[in-house]
Amino acid sequence: MGDHSTWFNLHPDYDNLQNWAAKYLARDWHGMMFEKDPPFSITHVVISLFILVVLAMGAVVYRKKVAVGAEGRLIPEKKLLGTRNIFEMITGLVLSLSEGVMGREKAERFLPLIGTVFFFILFNNIIGLIPGFLPATDTLKTNLALSALIFLMTHVYGVKAHGLAYFKHFFGPVWYLAWLMFPIELISHLARPISLALRLLGNMVADHKVLATFFFLVPLLVPLPFYVLGILVCVVQAVVFTLLSIVYIELAVAHEEH
Repeated sequence: MGDHSTWFNLHPDYDNLQNWAAKYLARDWHGMMFEKDPPFSITHVVISLFILVVLAMGAVVYRKKVAVGAEGRLIPEKKLLGTRNIFEMITGLVLSLSEGVMGREKAERFLPLIGTVFFFILFNNIIGLIPGFLPATDTLKTNLALSALIFLMTHVYGVKAHGLAYFKHFFGPVWYLAWLMFPIELISHLARPISLALRLLGNMVADHKVLATFFFLVPLLVPLPFYVLGILVCVVQAVVFTLLSIVYIELAVAHEEH
């Protein structure tokens, strides 16, 4: 990492981050994952959460002041790209993705979880486009935590929907194939959070590496096309992670119907 590449160079404990970067370049995965003093990836997570909390609180306050129609529905903003319209478009996107996979009723039921994950990933990705910041989704630990959350909630929802009978599908449709189906199902389920985390990590690291390289080489005009491409990648990766999460939850909730 070069000097003054992020605002954290001014931090008094910046040497710790440099040591972590050296472990990354040396592919010391064990040292990166289990070091006693991790670097500042948690700071980026906190920044993203703070932004989202402020926006959510602002939305609640704004909801009380906004014009309401005769049927109690919100009157749309006059501006096409107003703040509320943008967030409504994003929420509508997540809801439509869920609805296409699991139907309207389930989509609305799982929207709080799916929507939160989508907004968190999207804002973390976009933060990486701001010079001087690194997205938390550039770190394996953050992505594994998100994937583990989806993995856990998938099985929680499955058990809630079907009780302990949910685990029958791990053994296949017939009892004499259980010895073969169980390890296959177990490996496929354990591979889901790993694939989610690695896919998001690989794409975001590559995207922000390219953008940072062109920004530091030629900071004027040349990086603009890559910024447009970077925004597209940020949105697409958030959509991919969210869509796969929706599919996994739907499979857990409705697997007996197939």
